[in-house]
Amino acid sequence: MSTTATSPQPGQQPAPRPDEKPSATNHKRAVTAKPVTWKIPVTLLVLAVVAFIFFGLMGPHQTAKFGISTASDFFQLPALEVPAFLGGIVLSVLMLALAGYAVFLKTRNHKAPAWVPVAFIVLFVAAFLIWVVGGARTTNISLAGLIAGSVTLAVPLVFGSLSGVLCERVGVVNIAIEGQLLGGAFTAAIIATLTHNPFLGLLAAAVAGALVSMVLALFSIKYVVNQIIVGVVLNVLVSGVTGFLFSTVMQADKAKFNSPEHLDPITIPVLGDIPLIGPILFKQSLIGYLMYIAVIVVWVGLFKTKWGLRVRAVGEHPQAADTMGIKVNATRFWNVTLGGAIAGIGGSFFTLVAIDSFTKEISGGRGFIALAALIFGRWNPIGAFFAALLFGFADNLQSIVTIIGTPVPSQFMAMLPYLVTVLAVAGLVGRSRPPAASGIPYVKG
Repeated sequence: MSTTATSPQPGQQPAPRPDEKPSATNHKRAVTAKPVTWKIPVTLLVLAVVAFIFFGLMGPHQTAKFGISTASDFFQLPALEVPAFLGGIVLSVLMLALAGYAVFLKTRNHKAPAWVPVAFIVLFVAAFLIWVVGGARTTNISLAGLIAGSVTLAVPLVFGSLSGVLCERVGVVNIAIEGQLLGGAFTAAIIATLTHNPFLGLLAAAVAGALVSMVLALFSIKYVVNQIIVGVVLNVLVSGVTGFLFSTVMQADKAKFNSPEHLDPITIPVLGDIPLIGPILFKQSLIGYLMYIAVIVVWVGLFKTKWGLRVRAVGEHPQAADTMGIKVNATRFWNVTLGGAIAGIGGSFFTLVAIDSFTKEISGGRGFIALAALIFGRWNPIGAFFAALLFGFADNLQSIVTIIGTPVPSQFMAMLPYLVTVLAVAGLVGRSRPPAASGIPYVKG
């Protein structure tokens, strides 16, 4: 028997031999052959053009001044002065360059690296801030105060998003973050008032958040009820219960039931006086310091420990995890409970740090913004942390815009977090894919 060898045509890859194993080069070629969408390049290009027109060509001609140091800082730095028109032009050109780079990569069927949209967002926020301040009646704001206030407003969002990360990484959708925050705020207020001890209020808030999560876990895991429906019902239930108790108990005797002791800020000597970063990192309440610790611990636990490997396995492929001896539903139950405790601590921030008493709906929908931060951060504790900071920045900027008298409507600023969420889900920073088994109950067969 004879064999006939056919030579490949010009430009055609030779056919692999039957005994030839696929090489890394062939695998890489197969991966890069996947088409790249125009979603990110077009989005960046449209936003860059809008920025160039409004922040650049139509930008104000005043000078925007940003204070870096505060009067209490040991190290005093001069204010940063930026000509609004020139600054808008320069930043807009840089955004156009990044958008052009993303378009160039698309024409070569290459995906834009992750740093491109991140850098674009930073430039866009900076240009927007210069445009807002430069066109205001008072063209001078404290950058240190703006950032420090943004971090403060982001504290409950960070705790809520960490709760969502822990739950969804294990395969349970946590829509009840709002109820966990609200329950933690209410419990912290009444326990801290009765015991005159804010630390007991903080502990009670964690227990309250865990109890709300246990109800979520019980119905969604054991009784296989739709997780979205259970979460929505829990939010309504906690809102109704806390509202009723507030009207009937707390308002009847505020001094006895709704005057909680506060957790005062703890300043680390010398480090707290560093301009800009001092108030952010080293002038925080106990809950503020716990926020940084929680982000690090959750990230290390999920991605650097055996426990985290099991958690992620349950969230991605519960059946395979079960065959390896992992108790899927037990892992889900305790992870959801832990997430609720973390959200409860975030809720205690409202009544033990931010405000001097509990009020109806004190969480103000921040549980849903925390859920948005979870999606924006791609189900990663670090990503959720920075997404929560961005939302806190938009929330704080809304208040400052009203004070300095800018022509930008405050209603527009109020919708910024949700606009950012829509852009994130639409794919501005890449496709957001939840864990494969998120929202899918596991019934052992």
